[in-house]
Amino acid sequence: MAGTLGGSLLTQRASERAKRREIELLRDQEEVRENLLLRRTCYMELNRDARQFTTALNRHLHAMRERSVEETDSEALDEAKGAHRDRYSEAQMIAPDEVLARASEVNQALNKVYGQVKRLERQEPKPGETVATAVQAQAEIWEMLRAMRTAMRHDLGVTAQG
Repeated sequence: MAGTLGGSLLTQRASERAKRREIELLRDQEEVRENLLLRRTCYMELNRDARQFTTALNRHLHAMRERSVEETDSEALDEAKGAHRDRYSEAQMIAPDEVLARASEVNQALNKVYGQVKRLERQEPKPGETVATAVQAQAEIWEMLRAMRTAMRHDLGVTAQG
């Protein structure tokens, strides 16, 4: 009788352990899915806001060449800068090192061009800074954006690393 009871208890404990392992596995899988969704959302927003900041810089530079800059031009540029700053700050807490390195390059380039634009507006450019050099620097950001997007897509498993 003791053997039957003991065998029954061992079977029950083994079954409970297996159920606990299964629950832990399901929790781990759910955590992986949630992490992927969080990164995907962050990447989508960072890509969008970095592109919008780049486009806002382009529009602002066009305004500087074609007419005088109006307050609405400056507000649009600053709004795009702020949105990008917020997304980049979020990515700093979520993105793995490879993606963050690319996002950092984009962020630095965007802020560099923004600084040039503001100095040109104040008519206090650094040596060698002109609207033409700012336009060239802004145009170069598009390639950095492509590299950032490629790193993001690789991290999400959308494409192979290239």
